[in-house]
Amino acid sequence: MSQNTETPIDESQQLDPDELSHIEDSGLAKAIEAYRKAAGDLVTDEQRAEVEKRVSEMMSREIIEIDEEHVAVEIPIEKSKITIGSPTLTRFEKARIIGARALQLSLGAPPFINVPDTVHTSLNIAMDELEQRVLPIVIKRVLPNGDYQNIPMDLFA
Repeated sequence: MSQNTETPIDESQQLDPDELSHIEDSGLAKAIEAYRKAAGDLVTDEQRAEVEKRVSEMMSREIIEIDEEHVAVEIPIEKSKITIGSPTLTRFEKARIIGARALQLSLGAPPFINVPDTVHTSLNIAMDELEQRVLPIVIKRVLPNGDYQNIPMDLFA
């Protein structure tokens, strides 16, 4: 049988109800209690004083629950420069473009290039159109805060 190795906590280390009234966030109260519990087996009074100092710092911190609303804005393209991401198409962008274009071609859309006799699938036609940069597509790259940049296909290297 396994024995319970958890060390008991002194009542002086647990949060008082008065302290809990100052803490509106129950997650913070649980974190402080767990911090005190983890430091419960400290030997010296200096170490315990350091723990209490850190706990008081935790309790005095400002809790930000909701950040200010950020309105997403378009980042303009200045001097044909791509500011979000790499100057080349990512493999995910290429796959999305080729897949969408191949689907369009298979559903009867006219190709933007002269189709050579050696090409037999819509996927090969879509890859050739992408290589020749004839697709009228704009890539939208988005930052985590919602800001975005619309990049025409001809700006990619």
